[in-house]
Amino acid sequence: MKKPGIGESHAKVILLGEHAVVYGQPAIALPLPDLAMTVKIEPREAGQIILAQAYRGPLEAMAEVYEGIRQLIIRLLQYFDEPNMPFTMSITSNIPQERGMGSSAATAIAIVRGFFDYFNKKLSKQALQRWASIEESITHGSPSGLDTATVANDQAIWFIKGKQPEKINMSLDATLIIADTGIQGQTGLAVSVVREHLLNEPQSAQHHIDKIGEIAKHTRTAISENNVLKLGQFMNKAQKHLSALGISHPKLDELISAAREAGALGAKLTGGGVGGTMIALTQNAEQTTHVLTALEAAGAQEVWTQTYSHNN
Repeated sequence: MKKPGIGESHAKVILLGEHAVVYGQPAIALPLPDLAMTVKIEPREAGQIILAQAYRGPLEAMAEVYEGIRQLIIRLLQYFDEPNMPFTMSITSNIPQERGMGSSAATAIAIVRGFFDYFNKKLSKQALQRWASIEESITHGSPSGLDTATVANDQAIWFIKGKQPEKINMSLDATLIIADTGIQGQTGLAVSVVREHLLNEPQSAQHHIDKIGEIAKHTRTAISENNVLKLGQFMNKAQKHLSALGISHPKLDELISAAREAGALGAKLTGGGVGGTMIALTQNAEQTTHVLTALEAAGAQEVWTQTYSHNN
């Protein structure tokens, strides 16, 4: 019996640079290895079966929302010259969907790795990104490449639109708390809000975009130097500019205030904004406990934590 193919990946979060990245400024994304995805491909007698949390059934019957995944699998089977190969694909994940944590990119990366492992073929980093972009292009239209770059690596990523992502030397001893407002983030709407600001208040809006880019550059240094206090300050400054661009939300503001008042070194929205999730930075277990308690009391729908250690 042929051995199963295993592919793994993890979630990501944007630390800094949301929206400004659309206008040529840098963004920084961090890996969330504790929120993981595993794909297992096993041979079977007949049929091509997908077993996932949101869908269990034949590959051919997958709903439109999974078309990117279906197309990726078909293309991989064609590449390996096994278009009708019977298999069972089991997908296990604790990555929340539609929360800006790269769930679809993580699925694509894990599937590609799983098939290359199943067929015992080598997979270069460039080929991995190229294959994963098939799913991302169908699911998201014109993906930046930031998600696939971050969910495939255990390091922080420095990203400028139109350029190759760079890994950041990440020396950080801190915990990142991610909290869900319970209001679905609306990236498209938020992008329109920023565009409207640029049209009607070009000087003011451009100032905020440029400032976010400046802060991102300082943040890169803080991450590499393990300067957690500075990193927290930069997060707080970035939130002021994001708020001025109109993409925060009363519920985000409430959770951000609760986190800061409970001792978070920094707190800001992450991702698209206008709802969605926020992040808070803490330096020790006591701080983390206080902030988690405060966020839950302030009505966070769900909370996740990721602890980083430069010794890892």
